[in-house]
Amino acid sequence: MKIKVIVHEAEEGGYWAEVPAIPGCATQGESFEELLNNLYEAVEGCLSVDVEEPKPDGRILEIAI
Repeated sequence: MKIKVIVHEAEEGGYWAEVPAIPGCATQGESFEELLNNLYEAVEGCLSVDVEEPKPDGRILEIAI
């Protein structure tokens, strides 16, 4: 799976990044290498969040892409 990430230089030094395809998924790092490591952890964490229980008339489907 490929995910686009927007990398920004932080004003105070270092970098921060956001993942537009996953709302609320962002991280930072003092160096670019640290940022990349943190990105893998952040994306994994954001994607592993449990979905709320379905409403009585709803269904949850899990699909592979």
